[in-house]
Order: sequence, then structure tokens, then C-alpha cells
Amino acid sequence: MVQSEARVRVLIGKVGFDPHDRGILVLSRGLRNAGMEVIFLGKVMTAEEVVSAAIQEGVDVIALSDHCGVMRLIGRDIMAELERQGAPDICVVAGGIIPEEEKPALEAMGVTGNYGMGTPMEEIVSHIVQRVSSRAKKA
Repeated sequence: MVQSEARVRVLIGKVGFDPHDRGILVLSRGLRNAGMEVIFLGKVMTAEEVVSAAIQEGVDVIALSDHCGVMRLIGRDIMAELERQGAPDICVVAGGIIPEEEKPALEAMGVTGNYGMGTPMEEIVSHIVQRVSSRAKKA
């Protein structure tokens, strides 16, 4: 397992009515095993609730999960809410069932990773650590 170099705080957000949680449970455990602090709010959240909690908890990363194929809409709402609440510097990554044709749009709006099922945990951890490190260098 890849260990993160710094204590990274990750809030896992499940926006909308997607009832699936297996991916979140696997992701939570993998990130914790890598030394990250993970906060999971639960399912059926709004973008406003996820962003408000991320700000309140002082997280480095919001990790979004969706298995309904609407990540582009979720990503759009989260990024808009980050701007509205004055926290555009929080990194956003995503995973789940994300149509290939939507990944470029997500990357363009700042939602990176966009992992599918079966992505090695080491790849996800490395991506998050890299994003947080890049953000810290800009600050």
C-alpha cells in the first residue's frame, strides 16, 4: 500500500440519490490505510451540504462517488458551490461509473481522477497526494 507523505484530509461526498456505497467503503478503507483522514457524510447529500462540510472540516480534498452516470452534473454543482462558498482551492476528485465522454469535461472543470471500478488504490492515493502537494506549492 502506498503511504501518503503528509496527513491528507479527505471528505467523501455522495451527492444525489445514488444508493450504492460499496465503492465508498473500499475507498475509505484504502485512504485510511494510506494514512489519510477520511470523513464520510453519508448518502443523499446536496452539493451545498458537501461543500459546507468540507469547509467546516478543513479538508484538502473532496472525493465524489457516483454510480448513476451523472458525475458531470455532480461535478458542475460541486465546483459552482466551491466558488459560491469561497473555497475554490479545495481539490476535487471523482470515481464510480463515469462515461468516458464526460471525463474531459470533468477534468476541464477541475474534477480529476475520474476513476472507474477496479482502479488500484495506489493509483488513487498517489493522485490525491500529488494534487494536495501541488496545491500546497501554489499557496
